[in-house]
Amino acid sequence: MATRHFLTLLDLSSDELAYLIQRAITIKNGLKTHGPTYTPFSNRTLAMIFEKSSTRTRVSFETAMAQFGGHALFLSPRDTQLGRGEPIGDTARVLSEMVDAVMIRTFSHDDLHAFATASEVPVINALTDDYHPCQLLADVMTWAERHGNIRGRTAVWIGDGNNMCHSWINAARQFDFNLRICCPEGYDPDSAITAAAGDRVTILRDPQAAVDGADLVTTDVWASMGQEEEQARRETDFKGFQVTEALLDRASNDAIFLHCLPAHRGEEISETLLDDPRAVVWQEAGNRLHAQKALLEFLLLGRIEH
Repeated sequence: MATRHFLTLLDLSSDELAYLIQRAITIKNGLKTHGPTYTPFSNRTLAMIFEKSSTRTRVSFETAMAQFGGHALFLSPRDTQLGRGEPIGDTARVLSEMVDAVMIRTFSHDDLHAFATASEVPVINALTDDYHPCQLLADVMTWAERHGNIRGRTAVWIGDGNNMCHSWINAARQFDFNLRICCPEGYDPDSAITAAAGDRVTILRDPQAAVDGADLVTTDVWASMGQEEEQARRETDFKGFQVTEALLDRASNDAIFLHCLPAHRGEEISETLLDDPRAVVWQEAGNRLHAQKALLEFLLLGRIEH
């Protein structure tokens, strides 16, 4: 099987993504019923390269490999020659000789792409400044567990047009749902990414109008990793874009709220929103484990028909 990478949601077909969502649910249910008895990765190793800090990403990938009977190696810039200037392609070629897959959480999407180009084993994007596709697998999985197929539904993104927003745009293309993006002037997502999604994506400025009748509402912190010096200005620019219980009341009766976490209570969300039953963020966070298991299995073993 030719090496497959997962750098954005566009690297898989819509059919393959739909398969992953259902496979992840099957894997999750099996774990609940039988425990971690399914171990297809005996003697397999995942290299995990982290240039950005992480809680959910590291724990979910490392646990996934352990429960699948494999092993995960945590590598920071301090631990590798990447931190001392070894060319990206050289590191990729070396790791290809030693491990079965590589997961990378970094700043530059171009660097990630360069690594994947040189790699002979699957490379997974665990977050760059441009995209966070693994999170979207967990997000769509969470929707599917609650309400079934997301096709034709309406999701709302409120906040910065950042890497998460870009992945939500790609998700709207691949899973065929409508996405309303509500952000202040000057914080729009990349215009080329938006244009490629066509009429599935609409950009609005009024959060109340954006949320009206929506099925799903989601947001992210106003200042992402690496933007901390912009915090004060962003708090001013995003005033009025906080997601609250009252704002969710404008959505459909069965709407859910998602957040990739960590959340800044009192900033992009109200202090008490995560306690609202419509907020399913803990289920969403836990689904990172199962969605990534399905992804790893697919990249290394292909489709599983049972």
